[in-house]
Amino acid sequence: MSNGDIFVGEVIGTAILILFGAGVVAAVVLNYSKAKDAGWVVIAFGWGFGVMAGAYTAAPLSGGHLNPAVTLGIAVDTGEWDKVPVYVAGQMVGAMLGALLCWLVYYAQFEANAEEDISQPTLGIFSTTPAIRRPVANLVTEIIATMGLVLPILAFGLTKGLGESGTAILIVSFLVVGIGLSLGGPTGYAINPARDLGPRIVHALLPIPRKGTSDWGYAWVPVVGPLIGGALSGLVFNAAF
Repeated sequence: MSNGDIFVGEVIGTAILILFGAGVVAAVVLNYSKAKDAGWVVIAFGWGFGVMAGAYTAAPLSGGHLNPAVTLGIAVDTGEWDKVPVYVAGQMVGAMLGALLCWLVYYAQFEANAEEDISQPTLGIFSTTPAIRRPVANLVTEIIATMGLVLPILAFGLTKGLGESGTAILIVSFLVVGIGLSLGGPTGYAINPARDLGPRIVHALLPIPRKGTSDWGYAWVPVVGPLIGGALSGLVFNAAF
């Protein structure tokens, strides 16, 4: 895979991931959306389908990492680091693009939100916010949840035929749904630094009326936690398999 193919694949795939993921949250939480109050299960499946759509699209070009934690875990396991910056750059650009597209899709709802008597914070559409704000506990949650993602992804590579048939991506998509349902309650399960940081930057820049804070004081947790989880996954996988 050339650097150009990797970058383009990760931009497109991650943009699709965030468009679906941020889009389903916007659908559930924004006033005047037809999916208003559809609930957490809908959000978890929306993110899972976003992974499926993005990864299948990116796979022919880049392998469809879509996540710096996955890229890091693979690099720690294999010792191949030369493509890591290209993957991460594509993922960040794609995440920001996907967040911008989500805003355009729900532009009317964001505008209507500004007309409400009580402002409705919008950061949770773009990035994660903890249910209980305890940075150390939140960090541990993100580390464990990310290991629950990256370790199985590495192990799927050992199962003959999954990669060739394309079934691995489908399984990973359902894995993300499972993580959301089982481990997503405490922090909103970033499990992906680009997925959180890219849209958070876009949230800070966009002219969303009465959007509330971008919460930069918490922003390090969904970046550092998944990176630690990805690195630990690579180390454990390399040692155990």
